[in-house]
Amino acid sequence: MTALPQDFLRLPIAHRAYHDRDAGRPENSREAIEAAVAAGYGIEIDLQLSSDGEAVVFHDYTLDRVTAETGDVDARDAATLSAIPLAGGKAGIPTFAEVLTQVAGRVPLLVELKDQDGRSAHAPGTLEARAAQLVEGYDGPLAFMSFNPRMVGRLAELAPDWPRGLTTCAYEGEHFAHLSAEEKAYMQALGAVEPTGASFISHEWKDLTRDSVTALRAKGLPVFCWTIRSAEEEAQARMHADNVTFEHYAAEVPA
Repeated sequence: MTALPQDFLRLPIAHRAYHDRDAGRPENSREAIEAAVAAGYGIEIDLQLSSDGEAVVFHDYTLDRVTAETGDVDARDAATLSAIPLAGGKAGIPTFAEVLTQVAGRVPLLVELKDQDGRSAHAPGTLEARAAQLVEGYDGPLAFMSFNPRMVGRLAELAPDWPRGLTTCAYEGEHFAHLSAEEKAYMQALGAVEPTGASFISHEWKDLTRDSVTALRAKGLPVFCWTIRSAEEEAQARMHADNVTFEHYAAEVPA
């Protein structure tokens, strides 16, 4: 296990950077990233792959919701994606390399790798390998995480010197209907934390009182939570979590 730098526990983390489309700062954009740095927030971003195997900063698997284009992200190469403006902003979809240069270690960077296993464009492990390659020599607080424990396990091999964690939740509802009863129980028990060497979890905030979450925190494992959308929610979450990932309001930065 690689320990988290303390700033990950001190500074609120802006979800998909400090975004506000109406203010010209789309999610996961250069504009939102610069606003987060200026405000003194940590930054959470999402990574997935372009068709030519580049790590790009984008949340959805399709372009439809946050651009004027349609179709799968991994059907376009990185150069094409960089020319597609994000809705509400002026800049195109950034690469991970560009974001690393922009942030340059000024604030903590929490990097979520979107699940790539089972997607036809690239073999499993491609995103992890590219992300690990890009952070070689990076000077600043950075940590990886993913919902997919297999990806976190690969990061243990490919980028062992960087902290890594699991993005977790209640594992309820239609999205998890494919899980067997045994798989669901394993995930709810957070059984993948120890095998992956996770340094932290980032858990669904309304499920923070789950026994498996409180047990890990009692043992000293940092617990982040997602996604907080008001100061009132933040106050509730901080009773059970060590830090928050937030959006749609200005979280207070400690002195």
